[in-house]
Amino acid sequence: MPLNPNSDGIKELLDYAASNGIKCLTMEPLSRHTTFKVGGPCSLMLFPDTIAKLRKILSWQGLGEIRHMVLGNGSNVLFSDQGYNGAIISLAGSLNSVKESDGVIKAEAGALLSRVARLALERGLTGMEPLSGIPGSIGGACYMNAGAYGGEMKDIVTSVTVLNRNGELKAIPREELMFGHRTSRFIGSGDIIAECTIKLSKAKKSDIQSAMEDFSNRRRLKQPLEYPSAGSVFKRPKDDFAGRLIEQCGLKGVSIGGAMVSQKHAGFIINKSGATSQDIKDLIDKIRTTVYNETGVLLECEVQIID
Repeated sequence: MPLNPNSDGIKELLDYAASNGIKCLTMEPLSRHTTFKVGGPCSLMLFPDTIAKLRKILSWQGLGEIRHMVLGNGSNVLFSDQGYNGAIISLAGSLNSVKESDGVIKAEAGALLSRVARLALERGLTGMEPLSGIPGSIGGACYMNAGAYGGEMKDIVTSVTVLNRNGELKAIPREELMFGHRTSRFIGSGDIIAECTIKLSKAKKSDIQSAMEDFSNRRRLKQPLEYPSAGSVFKRPKDDFAGRLIEQCGLKGVSIGGAMVSQKHAGFIINKSGATSQDIKDLIDKIRTTVYNETGVLLECEVQIID
């Protein structure tokens, strides 16, 4: 069960954050903060709207005694129905400044990829088009090296500024980011992504707009955008595609409770009708077991499951 918001550690953090002008919510439903639209309450959610406030939270001496994590747009996570027993630092919608100068965009971690792409279009800058439809934040995109249609974050990022456990700021250049397929140096590092610097090239606005519309049309045709989901549930297996294997095993349209394997794209699990987190977890397990038994391929989950 989630911590009581009046327990010692949570209450102390709440008082500390509030005294520093940081918005806080207790027992906030995580279904409001994830693209799957599932998940129970969080003991405490913090919404720092500046890097200085984020540093305040990270430097609080009692933070190490409380379970905590940073959340972007919630597009690649699955929280349990019981909720999160601790504190969540939410950056989406708060730490979201985006600025451009001479083809260089600096975006804070909570800024949505779609917003960064719109600014790039306005300034006649190309490179963001394949990523423009991904429903994630810039911080989450760097964390996972997000990509689509042949474009990845590693192609445009020049540096990422992080805050370590002591609240110290450090800019890390691209060559040290260890970008790979849906991975980076940040996974398991404990560093918090605060800002990303992107370098783009000049191009005709009409060409950029056409490319963005093309990628958008492809998504609408091939992806179940009309339902809550977390995008591709599984990482791409070597020399194959998760969606193809899942469809090959006859799992398209299979459902557990309100969760269903998309009829449009078998790599997606959708919240078709009031799904619970457990419905989605059970369906993930069913898919992995079935695909492994029939093909020998053990699918690796791309969505982070947080109990």
